[in-house]
Amino acid sequence: MCDARPLVDAHHHVWDLGVRPQPWLDEPGHEPIRRTFGTADLRAAATRPITGRRLTSTVVVQCVASVPETRDLLVLADGDPLVGAVVGWADLTSPAVGDVLDDLRSGPGGRYLRAVRHVVQGESDPHWLQRPQVEWALRALGERGLGYDVLVRSHQLPQAIRLAQRLPELPLVLDHAGKPPLAAQDLTDWSRSVRALAGHPQVRCKVSGLITEADHDRWTVDDIRPAWDVLLRAFGPDRLMFGSDWPVADLAGGWNRWAAAVEELLDGCSGAEIHAVLAGTATDFYRLTPDTTKETTPCS
Repeated sequence: MCDARPLVDAHHHVWDLGVRPQPWLDEPGHEPIRRTFGTADLRAAATRPITGRRLTSTVVVQCVASVPETRDLLVLADGDPLVGAVVGWADLTSPAVGDVLDDLRSGPGGRYLRAVRHVVQGESDPHWLQRPQVEWALRALGERGLGYDVLVRSHQLPQAIRLAQRLPELPLVLDHAGKPPLAAQDLTDWSRSVRALAGHPQVRCKVSGLITEADHDRWTVDDIRPAWDVLLRAFGPDRLMFGSDWPVADLAGGWNRWAAAVEELLDGCSGAEIHAVLAGTATDFYRLTPDTTKETTPCS
């Protein structure tokens, strides 16, 4: 008998190295994931339920600064029943960004474009998100009903806070909880910044990418819990969403081990709170309507 309760993975990646290089994979430590990954691999990896829920829908997120990659992801979403939304990329420093977004949305699979992301964590400018052209482009996102995925490291969180202050109408989601420095075990500055960011009601937060910020080989749920406790108090479950950051998660234990940790972290939450984290928040933010949540709970 199938359990009809949804489970949304709000953050994963795919890439085909035969089609498009991923230069970031050349960095030391990425050898285990230096190969092609597709949604068939995700289905094979994501076999563990969380509180009885099995994976029903996903949000695929861009990896490289490439409009052609975004086009490929939209085509993937159009043809794969597991993928319910795409977080793509467009050049936020270009005056033509609006035209690019319109072109993406009118092309194959364009209805699955729900948000845009830029790898701000790789930008050295401490005010990159406050550049006038970038702010103009982000307003163009909001005007088109799109959200913005904020990818910053913990020391860059002040940029995200200023963004939330200056563009209160733009839906924002913080990727990987702002990358708390779990391995260093000093969350003081990160906690302060996360609480300030959570004070802006248009911001959501992904509970993703935490295990790769901890010790990859020796992390336990107790290592993750201090960050989880901060996030739960700051955002509340209605503004948190589960994400795997697969296949990057394979560097620190993989999809199923992270799923087991999330289930343990959710212990003590109510049914409504669990639903929010595992499906409701992502469904609302990325508008995973019955039209785009194409795959019902799988039976096996």
